[in-house]
Amino acid sequence: MESKSTRRLIWIPIIHTESDMGSLSTNCEDLYTQKMGAGKWEERRKTVEELWQAICRGVADLPLDYERVRLYQDGLPNCGYEDRIVGDLAAAGSQNHLLLANLIAQGAKLTGTESPELLKEEYELHCDTLASAAATETQAGADQRKRRANDILLRRDLYIAQRINNTLADGETGLVFLGMLHSIQNYLAMDMEFSILGGLK
Repeated sequence: MESKSTRRLIWIPIIHTESDMGSLSTNCEDLYTQKMGAGKWEERRKTVEELWQAICRGVADLPLDYERVRLYQDGLPNCGYEDRIVGDLAAAGSQNHLLLANLIAQGAKLTGTESPELLKEEYELHCDTLASAAATETQAGADQRKRRANDILLRRDLYIAQRINNTLADGETGLVFLGMLHSIQNYLAMDMEFSILGGLK
């Protein structure tokens, strides 16, 4: 009789904070404020802060042996200096990366999660999108941009799932901090136990 795999993956749905957006943050705030009003941006900021408080509580309540926990992060390239990226963003005030740093300090292992090339491609698309939003764009142009964004997201999801399949070992629990637009479940290995952190999606 075959032994059942003991590797499991928990998806923690996230929303990116201003600190996570880096150089895009100011442009995003300006555009959001222009379209929705300054009060709405402040409401969003408060909502994001409350969500991260809920995420931190939810993760703290998980019965985990951190020596057997592996961390995967939306936007974290598979590049060899992942720890430095997390440290820099934590120092900049990112609640997401402060949580990662805390988990690493308790023994969890950080794993590069994304294709650097795909992240660069998406960043360039975001820059184009912000520039287009400030100007006049045809519906055809907007539709083409949306199709390209969906294609990049699909390729990212495939890469992330394969990265998890290849690195999460039996006896380990993976925590994947991933935005709500992603969908990796269908690309995970059949032997992996998958769940979503309760109440966050």
